[in-house]
Amino acid sequence: MSNVKKFAGITAALAAAFCAQAAHAQALGGWADSASIEYGTNPEQRMVRLAVQNDWDQRWFARNGYHLSGYWETNVALWRLHAYQNVPGRKKNIAVVGFTPVFRYQSDSKLGLYGEIGVGVNLFSKLYKNEDKELSTAFQFGDHIGVGYTTAKWDYSLKFQHYSNASIKRPNSGANWVVAKAAYRF
Repeated sequence: MSNVKKFAGITAALAAAFCAQAAHAQALGGWADSASIEYGTNPEQRMVRLAVQNDWDQRWFARNGYHLSGYWETNVALWRLHAYQNVPGRKKNIAVVGFTPVFRYQSDSKLGLYGEIGVGVNLFSKLYKNEDKELSTAFQFGDHIGVGYTTAKWDYSLKFQHYSNASIKRPNSGANWVVAKAAYRF
């Protein structure tokens, strides 16, 4: 039970830091225009991620009321492993910091359904080794493809995310996630 309390405490501390960062972002003249919380899962682990985004405010390939645009995302995540170093029941937390440019195909009003794809860089606090999967470097690429729905203030999405070091060093089995995201626009 103490591990659950530790995880809850770390998550609460990250959420508090995230909220403070979002408020600070507004005070600094808008270097971030939205903030999000994400929950990811797969059979071997769980993840909570907090992020801020900055819209590119660009319109490429505009046609029939839709265009390609995107945003920058900076995030911090906490991964909770359930079989660290391949020992069932051995739990481990790994912190991850990342930066991702994301391309989004959306309506000209920026409301309604959209699709997006992103490839970014991530730095892990510890090497990942869980359930016979191993990432041999702390540096990882994180790519995702997703769909979502945007309202005037909220953005909800579901995405598939993959982490890998692109075979910079072996072993490199990768880690795959299904991630749900809720973002609030300032």
